[in-house]
Amino acid sequence: MEKSKGNCLACHVIADGEQPGNIGPPLIAMKARFPDSEILYKQIWDATQNNPETRMPPYGRHGILSREEIDLIIEYLYTL
Repeated sequence: MEKSKGNCLACHVIADGEQPGNIGPPLIAMKARFPDSEILYKQIWDATQNNPETRMPPYGRHGILSREEIDLIIEYLYTL
């Protein structure tokens, strides 16, 4: 939820986040929506691969988040 490390709250509603955005879908039921963690990883790494018109930045491709950081985010998202 850090602004320097993705700032998911700028665009997404997250259950325990304050002042969420409404550009992206709410981050709820993530394990049900993305049962394959590799697909969710690819979405965070570079969402433009599936949707060139997306507003979601390519966090991994642009070096904003490392593989380890994305893995930790996925671990957290799967608790939602």
